[in-house]
Amino acid sequence: MMKRRDFAGLIGVAATGAAAVALSTPALAQTAPDESTFDRIRNSKKLRVAGIVGTEPYYHKDIATGEWSGFCMSMARDLAKSMEAEVEISETTWGNAVLDLQSKKIDIMFGLSPTPSRALVVEFTRPIMQNTFTVIAKPGLEPKTWDELNKPEIRVAVDIGSTHDLFARRVLPQATLVALKTADEATLSVQAGHADLVIQVAMLSLVTIKKIPNLGKIFVPTPIIRQPTCAGVRVEDSARFRTFVDNWLEYNRSSGVVTSWITSSLELVGVQKQEIPAEIQF
Repeated sequence: MMKRRDFAGLIGVAATGAAAVALSTPALAQTAPDESTFDRIRNSKKLRVAGIVGTEPYYHKDIATGEWSGFCMSMARDLAKSMEAEVEISETTWGNAVLDLQSKKIDIMFGLSPTPSRALVVEFTRPIMQNTFTVIAKPGLEPKTWDELNKPEIRVAVDIGSTHDLFARRVLPQATLVALKTADEATLSVQAGHADLVIQVAMLSLVTIKKIPNLGKIFVPTPIIRQPTCAGVRVEDSARFRTFVDNWLEYNRSSGVVTSWITSSLELVGVQKQEIPAEIQF
């Protein structure tokens, strides 16, 4: 028969053993939920953003100094200041930006179009601006409507997989599509006479014409079609960061600051405010 003293001893051993197990497996006993993006930024005082070389006026990197400028960088620095943080920049590409968000390499990606395929894996803020679809047409071609361009004899250059590509396939299904790997190749195809026009959103076409004045003219066919440009953020349980960015955007848009960031970034590449067609509004 087990005496009361022996039983008490066994209880003590069991308790000691349980304590030892608890101490040896702290991860199981003290598992904490993932830190939200908002909390991480506030705690680390770092806002991690992307930078894409050669995508003026969105992003520009000075080769000599390494300094970044452009529309998206102006936004990034102001957002960081509002969150009492500093900007930390990682170079990427448009194609890798969504993956960088998913892998937690960056916290936010400015300048993304909210396509349905992207919305499956990341979330989007309220629009930063409405980007107007334009065409740069070769000399002698002056389209007034999209219907005028929806013909097999019209050769339309686009960069494969871009919003320009998706737009052309939807709005100009009868036109002959000249789909090329990059936006530069699409532009050069017009210059070389292999295409009649190239489709670009206004932020890009204004810069393209400034760089290549003899390429053609910018036209805004009717009906005027615009596409929102947003910021992409990671999908997570907490909506605190996205809500903060939305509020920050609304504050700066209503006060005209967003428009001033856009026009200032265009001036960096030589596009003056008076050169922007009246139909193009940001």
